[in-house]
Amino acid sequence: MNTPTPNPVFSKGAQYSMLALVAISLFSVWMVRQSGADIREPDAPVTQLRELRFEDRPDGSIAVIDYSTNRQIDSVVGEAGFVRGALRSMAQERKRRNLDDSKPFEVIAHQDGRVTLSDPATGRRIDLEAFGPRHSSHFVRLLTLNTNQIK
Repeated sequence: MNTPTPNPVFSKGAQYSMLALVAISLFSVWMVRQSGADIREPDAPVTQLRELRFEDRPDGSIAVIDYSTNRQIDSVVGEAGFVRGALRSMAQERKRRNLDDSKPFEVIAHQDGRVTLSDPATGRRIDLEAFGPRHSSHFVRLLTLNTNQIK
């Protein structure tokens, strides 16, 4: 006895068309990524920018130095894993490119509430709000400290 074969939901032609559409989409995304084109949204206007240098100290802390006054405004003591990790990744990029480590990093507050850690020497940037308010607050605090608040 012959069992009837079920009719396919999509014809062979439709299946090949969908497969081609997926392949073209993936290829297009790959081409844009390979081109190096900037696919970020434009940044909101800057409301505050501070140039800071970070120096390792013998006691394991990190001194935060205002680049314009060359005065220490804060220090990172203890774990501070996120801050140390962000700074380490930026410093490693400079080291990899054999760049001068005396140039400042920029902590930038944008009008839309985003905060960015940027390295003008390498062009690298970290959008800090992506890591949550608790982590970005460490850098926001550095924007508001003045040289009279030395710890």
